[in-house]
Amino acid sequence: MSHQFPYMKKKVALVTGGLSSEAQISYKSAQTVMSALDKNKYDVYLIDIHPTGWWYENIVGEEVAVDRADFSIMEGGLKINFDIALMCIHGTPGEDGKMQGYFDLIGMPYTSCDTATSALTFNKRYTVAVAGFGGVAVAKSLHLISSTQLTPDQILSQVTLPLFVKPNNGGSSLGISKVNNAAELAPALEKAFKEDTQVLVEEFISGREFTIGVFKSKGVTTVLPITEIKTENEFFDFAAKYEGKSEEITPAKITETMFKDLSEAAKQVYATLNCRGVVRIDFIYDEKAQKAFLLEVNTVPGQSEASIIPQQVRAMGWNLTDFYASIIEDSLASN
Repeated sequence: MSHQFPYMKKKVALVTGGLSSEAQISYKSAQTVMSALDKNKYDVYLIDIHPTGWWYENIVGEEVAVDRADFSIMEGGLKINFDIALMCIHGTPGEDGKMQGYFDLIGMPYTSCDTATSALTFNKRYTVAVAGFGGVAVAKSLHLISSTQLTPDQILSQVTLPLFVKPNNGGSSLGISKVNNAAELAPALEKAFKEDTQVLVEEFISGREFTIGVFKSKGVTTVLPITEIKTENEFFDFAAKYEGKSEEITPAKITETMFKDLSEAAKQVYATLNCRGVVRIDFIYDEKAQKAFLLEVNTVPGQSEASIIPQQVRAMGWNLTDFYASIIEDSLASN
């Protein structure tokens, strides 16, 4: 006779670290998530994906290698198989679809967008191209590849100043420039190409900047309270993002029309790009045109105490413990 244990705790691999400069942000996100997860519901194991390997630190402080054949670990002589991977890696390989492809191959449920959506949204140009094709408003842009660079004159014959020049891959704000006149274009391209082999040149849209968390639970897509980003810098660059040079207002002080336009645009992007779990979507809202223009999509948004998603969850009247539980349970149910 078999005994059912309905309250067996789920084993969660909290996957952090990564192979890019964003690893430090990943560790901060993982700390917040780890402290918020309900330990009565989940046994949580911190897995560090690191340039030296994939590691779990056991209870006596030893680093144990993860078995990549099935993403299992040994703890106290016992083999631990995880029920789900909770993604907390910003940058590669957690935000660009590589880990998701691996998890799909071994049949492991995970909490983020799938491989195709993660890879697509990691490329800023592909994101706006596909979203634009799906009817989402996007700025006019050019996609440059280092092996086939255009001259500044060729670029300016196709797009109109002022422009943003930014590295194409990843969610980082390094290497971005605002170009107000033709003389600034060549140095801006050089700066961006130092960060990436692909660069996005995008027409500047005048407006207010907003960022919106969106997640799906039990088939319902929910838009979290909207945050407005105000910065003394000319735009939301690395310093504005990580060195306190910006003001984040949650919930944003906006009209009902703007709230409706932004919420609908966020849901449309989430559906068009086939997103899963919680994502953060950045927009510029042009008040004259009354239109929300998509900037980019972050499929593994920051979860540190100061990050925007935790701010928005609290503004909705939720606590992070319930929020992360809903993300985990939804991912388990849909896998």
